[in-house]
Amino acid sequence: MKQLLIINDLCGFSSVATTAMMPILSYMGIPTKNLPTAIVSNNLEYGRFAILETTDYIQETFKVWKELGFHNDAIATGFMASEREAEIIAEYCKEQAVTGTTIFVDPIMGDEGKLYNGITETTVNAMRRMLSVATLCFPNYTEACYLTNTDYKPEGISREEAYELVAKLRAIGSRSVIITSIPVDGKPSVVGYNADIEKIGREKGKEHFVLNYDEIPVRIPGTGDLFSAIVISHLLKGKELKESTRKAMDNVRTLIDLNKNNEDKYRGIPIERFLHVLD
Repeated sequence: MKQLLIINDLCGFSSVATTAMMPILSYMGIPTKNLPTAIVSNNLEYGRFAILETTDYIQETFKVWKELGFHNDAIATGFMASEREAEIIAEYCKEQAVTGTTIFVDPIMGDEGKLYNGITETTVNAMRRMLSVATLCFPNYTEACYLTNTDYKPEGISREEAYELVAKLRAIGSRSVIITSIPVDGKPSVVGYNADIEKIGREKGKEHFVLNYDEIPVRIPGTGDLFSAIVISHLLKGKELKESTRKAMDNVRTLIDLNKNNEDKYRGIPIERFLHVLD
């Protein structure tokens, strides 16, 4: 079984980031280690939070791991606390990729056309650095626009414009791409590009896909983390990108539907109670 390293923030009072991903990966049978990019008191959506950046700790950890000869089959990165931290992590990922490690990058920065509380242009630059070493990246539509300096259109874009946005993300460096929460031709969609299909020479055009879904009009933080964890789990088990994406979309929709009436949605979905809905 392939082993995964999560490099993401660790949140104390909210089921987001590493806290949201670990239960899913464990349930799906993926051996997982973690390295926190920051220790955060609670989800940033509350407006007030305490945060401890762990860049120096990460730098020392990588040094120790190299000395011990530790290797990861895959690495999944998320929130970055600074450009310096991103540089250190990107360099480590680049070194690991040379030995065959798959690099998954979730450039956590914003949603609905704006950046999250506490996120700045410095973070955007840091995420561009991470995309430069990515095997697969998972931005939502907002993040894809910030990363590529593309205008955000709340009404949505055409399929051709979506493919252009994918191409811009690939130009930064990511081989394969998934863009979530993107309205395409008037329908909520997930757009993807599977470089593996391109690599093995299948029919031209089949590397792109657009998957529509019915949107539940409620905002619950951490659903992007759940989505990426489910996609990664299926990919590490040998499933194809489009199939893995569809499964994650359906699972996350079910999880949102089951939790849409939660009183404090900022706490995220208590995923441990709902692991049985995953397939």
